Amino acid sequence: MSTAVVLFTSDLRLHDHPPLRAALKACDRVVPLFVRDDGIKAAGVRSPNRDAFLADCLADLDTGLRARGGRLVIRSGGVVDQVCAVAREADADELHMAAGVTAYAHAREARLRSALEREGRRVYVHDAVITALAPGAVVPSGSDHFAVFTPYFRRWSQEELRGTLAAPRAVPVPEDVRSEAVPSRKDVKGVSEGLAAGGEREGRRRLSAWLRHGIVRYDETHDDLAGDATSRLSPHLHFGTVSAAETVHGARRAGGPGAEAFVRQVCWRDFHHQVLAARPAAATDDYRDRHDRWRSEDEAGDEIEAWKGGHTGYPVIDAAMRQLRHEGWMHNRGRLLTASFLTKTLYVDWRVGAAHFLEFLVDGDVANNQLNWQWVAGTGTDTRPNRVLNPVRQGRRHDPDGAYVRRWVPELAGLEGAAVHEPWKLQDRERARFDYPEPLVDLDHGLARFKEARGAG
Repeated sequence: MSTAVVLFTSDLRLHDHPPLRAALKACDRVVPLFVRDDGIKAAGVRSPNRDAFLADCLADLDTGLRARGGRLVIRSGGVVDQVCAVAREADADELHMAAGVTAYAHAREARLRSALEREGRRVYVHDAVITALAPGAVVPSGSDHFAVFTPYFRRWSQEELRGTLAAPRAVPVPEDVRSEAVPSRKDVKGVSEGLAAGGEREGRRRLSAWLRHGIVRYDETHDDLAGDATSRLSPHLHFGTVSAAETVHGARRAGGPGAEAFVRQVCWRDFHHQVLAARPAAATDDYRDRHDRWRSEDEAGDEIEAWKGGHTGYPVIDAAMRQLRHEGWMHNRGRLLTASFLTKTLYVDWRVGAAHFLEFLVDGDVANNQLNWQWVAGTGTDTRPNRVLNPVRQGRRHDPDGAYVRRWVPELAGLEGAAVHEPWKLQDRERARFDYPEPLVDLDHGLARFKEARGAG
């Protein structure tokens, strides 16, 4: 009997899974494999929140496979060593896996191909599994990637995405391939208290509910901090428990301005993946060097810690940072505001903020986290690199009644209405009622410092 190994990475689902369907078509049996890769651990990008969500995803994937007569095989160690060992145990003819975009993913694919082909086994790497459109599927004349979003979105929108695939009815798996136990969330320490549940069933439930009800007014409500009117699908897209292509197809079927605005956001995800695929160094280096002279962590250490803890004295910033710690997730508008505050008002290197976000974000991945940070810092693809978001004006605009602030900054719960965004303006006696810090920095001073350092005039 012919056998294929299917290596799951950031595609932890059975629905719309091209590598799995290709393997089942080509071979009699498959080994669905997930490797708890030492290389990922050594890179320092693992976090308790993502480990807990991953445990949910693996348990759900195993459940789905068992319902189809199979099971998930889990191994720990070096990914090449473990895949080769499983291939030998199963006498597998071929490997199927999704293409990645990071430098590590590219190296992993090359090492797997070299090792397996030396043993006479074929390797198939499938595009458009993790993203809706494969990185490099559309490129501008004279370049290997789009550096500006709008022309990319225009071309991306004209492309026909691949069709979606149903989940297989049966997944026959060899019995004699050993597996470790499926991990459990309860075994992970340091998880954010409000972390959402993971897994394909939960992802598909959220996607279905979003397409039925939430997407209709997305164009009007996506920046409403208190309304919490975003899809919250980002962790599921990151772990691949929902398919980006299926998500876009579903949104387009729903139609309307809300769906159009939502599809644009999914396209942003593809945009960042195609940037990183072409420029892997952007994970750590400025995509566009602005010759910044960032304040050092020694110089700005106390301010960085205040920012991390949600004690900057700017309520909307503190609310967002506290949401991050509690949920392992943050509203997109909050991400923009907190990143602008750190990089431009405090003038601290974007890499400091990106690392902190990766410590907590359940949806934190290298492409979207690092390149969104660079976009806000002005070292990335933003065509207005020196824009600075004012937290008071932004708070009043996107949390006009102050409900988001009062939810996450209970010290200010007794302060009604939009006044919650500027507690320092209260009269002394009233101000003394609130145990909340004074602003960490004057906004005008921070803006002037940034402009001088950036040479923005």
